[in-house]
Amino acid sequence: MKDNGFDAIHTDDMPNMERTSDTEIIKISELEERIIITKDKDFLDSYLLFNKPKKLVLITSRNIKNKEFIFLFKNTFKTVVELLSKHSLIELNSLEITGK
Repeated sequence: MKDNGFDAIHTDDMPNMERTSDTEIIKISELEERIIITKDKDFLDSYLLFNKPKKLVLITSRNIKNKEFIFLFKNTFKTVVELLSKHSLIELNSLEITGK
């Protein structure tokens, strides 16, 4: 995403790195108006119950490795960006991309 001119941060860039809580990630996304991109379905629960985060891209391919995730995301990036202009929730897997 940084390669495409977007200001992106990874949990590794945060003080607690991969131990950063979901609550803290959501808080940062709200304060900095960031979109959360994740494989963690806990964020979907928060989105559905509390409408937090405001924008969520959920990767639903089972057992996808990070390398495969990056490849999938790079190949669908333009479509994801277009869908985010109209939808708050994007579901992405190896077969389809849907906006809700």
